[in-house]
Amino acid sequence: MASIRRELVALIERGAIPREQVPRAVALSGLHPSGRAWGLFLDRLLLWLGTLALACSVLFLVAYNWSEMSRWLRFGLVQASLVAAIGVYWWAEGRGRANKRADHTIVARAALTAASLLLGVLLALFGQVYQTGADPWQLFFFWAVLMLPWAVVARFDALWILWLGLLNLSLALYLHTWGGALGMLFASDAATLWGLFALNTLALALWELGARRWRWLAPGWATSLLALGSGIPLTLLMLMFILDEWAEVSAAVLVYPLWLAALHVVYRHWRPDLFMLAGGCLSVIVVVTTFFGRHLLWHGGPGGFLLLSMAVLGLGALAVFWLKRLHREMSA
Repeated sequence: MASIRRELVALIERGAIPREQVPRAVALSGLHPSGRAWGLFLDRLLLWLGTLALACSVLFLVAYNWSEMSRWLRFGLVQASLVAAIGVYWWAEGRGRANKRADHTIVARAALTAASLLLGVLLALFGQVYQTGADPWQLFFFWAVLMLPWAVVARFDALWILWLGLLNLSLALYLHTWGGALGMLFASDAATLWGLFALNTLALALWELGARRWRWLAPGWATSLLALGSGIPLTLLMLMFILDEWAEVSAAVLVYPLWLAALHVVYRHWRPDLFMLAGGCLSVIVVVTTFFGRHLLWHGGPGGFLLLSMAVLGLGALAVFWLKRLHREMSA
């Protein structure tokens, strides 16, 4: 389906809209935000910045006054802030359901996000005060476990991304330290990349399938972020294989083409998405350029730089040509 901008340009080029009526048509199309839209944007921006500032201020207040505060005062301050955030969520959610107003829903989501951040502050405070001796990955893992019910209740994509970020961090720290089951097959760095790739790819697949049923999981910035979390580790694994020829990452040679094929099928035919396809093109350019550089620069002498630059320009031109053609097809 064509975008509003392309439809408007096509109408102007065909002469369907008189030249003197173009400014009015642009204003009515909604391409430029109105004063009310700017006010709403600033209102939401200040709400989220204030929420993050309040949550972080509790952490900094306790950390800066650590020696002057007693144990109970530290816990009391953090727990009181946590209860206050949950109370604001409860109030705003109730008002939002009663009045059917979107602003109360946004306030409720902001309050629950603040509560989720304060939960991490409380867990970190507990570990610091009582010196539990737990590994760092356990903090982020139990943080994710405890905030999971809130993420389910909120049905808010940003809170789910925060939850997945905690899982990514805990998994990376665990695999880098212990290796886990993957440590029997791969080195710690390779095991970390394989674990992140598997987690984010599974999360992306579930998110795309869930978006077919739940509207709040609509594809957008969250799916783009998950795609980056899936593609970057696999691309790094390919670079490790090309540069170091690690036996631990040789499986990437088989997984990488399958991943590219799945990316093309899903985001070219099932749910067209130009950003996803552009990310796949960038990954291919990086991998192919690294492969050429590995052999041309080490064995080709000074002329290898010229050949490498020509390869980069050629691959980039091909990617731009293909993506522009796809963009025209998707906009038709």
